[in-house]
Amino acid sequence: MNAHDHDRMKQLLQQALPRIEGEAEPHRDLWPAVLRRLDAETVAVPWFDWAMLASLVGLAAFFPASIPVLLYYL
Repeated sequence: MNAHDHDRMKQLLQQALPRIEGEAEPHRDLWPAVLRRLDAETVAVPWFDWAMLASLVGLAAFFPASIPVLLYYL
């Protein structure tokens, strides 16, 4: 890539991606809010996950040949 191509690419990128006016940074630090939200959430496994696990166990019990296929996709 020569200098002319480099300048042309720079010009095209500046046209496609204009400068952001104002502040680009958030007004406050977001990490403490993320940590509070993670601490507030309780870990509960929904019923759908248990139903999916039961169906996989039932599939493996009735069709043992499907176990390698299931392990392959895990």
